Amino acid sequence: MSDEVQTLTPDQLPAADPAPSAAASSKRSAVWREIKGLSLVLLAVLLFHSFVAKPFYIPSESMMPGLLKGDRLVVSKYPYGWSFVSPTIPNPVGIFRSLVLRDPTASWGVTLPFSEGRVWGKVPERGDVVIVTPPGMNEDYIKRVVGLPGDTIEVRDGRLIINGLAVRREVRPPAMIPVDENAPCGLEFLGFKVQAADGNFYCRLPIVRETLPNGATYDTIDLETSQGDTYGPVKVEPGHLFLMGDNRDRSADSRFALGGSSHGLGGPVPWENIGGRAEFITFSLDGSTQWYNPLSWPGAFRSGRAGTSLRPATAD
Repeated sequence: MSDEVQTLTPDQLPAADPAPSAAASSKRSAVWREIKGLSLVLLAVLLFHSFVAKPFYIPSESMMPGLLKGDRLVVSKYPYGWSFVSPTIPNPVGIFRSLVLRDPTASWGVTLPFSEGRVWGKVPERGDVVIVTPPGMNEDYIKRVVGLPGDTIEVRDGRLIINGLAVRREVRPPAMIPVDENAPCGLEFLGFKVQAADGNFYCRLPIVRETLPNGATYDTIDLETSQGDTYGPVKVEPGHLFLMGDNRDRSADSRFALGGSSHGLGGPVPWENIGGRAEFITFSLDGSTQWYNPLSWPGAFRSGRAGTSLRPATAD
């Protein structure tokens, strides 16, 4: 047996492990790069939501028949310029209450203090469907612009009157809205639920088509005599807009007191409180989906609603 010992040159020696401090520093650097990348993505999303467009969810029946509870839409931020309600600022507490505590009133955003004026401001057109933040509040409503600055607005026996002239109305065939969990045709529409020949249940709602002075036309629901059927006359001040919901007997809008039990807008609203214009429906859910069960997602989509424009038609 040989006792010869092999001698290695320095370049043949195995590389030493990096110092523990160097490895930890490299790991921290990688984590920081990830955080910085995610922060830039979040900032880009918030800027897009603030100045270009954002998604919006319909939580109520106030804009039926055109919009149903469960509709998801795109709201563009730029058509009227930007104001204090334009920036999208996340509200972590509101998001927690909404997602975890299932609180439907929780707001996902924080609204800045009121600031007068708009950047590159433009007055909405009659008939536009807009997002509005009620004065002094931190939630968004969706309503239709019916009155512009200088207009005199009155509602008499349920009929909208602008500057002393009754808006043109046309009785249309009833809307047949399929009954589902988001549109149950419950106590709000007592007596309007019917079963059709196909065996399915529908909310059969009376429709009246209105045409505003600029030719914008859209369908409204006229159920019965209600408190909002008599209002005004009220003159819309400069820099203000008069807003109403299309579901006239089930809408808290400019006809009703701000907040409180009425949940209204308190009359004409400052144009600074307009957050954007509703453009089109992206998709709609019937309320049967369970967020924790992916198998329930496909069957919850309402057919035929995606891509529906929310811009008013023009009368012939």
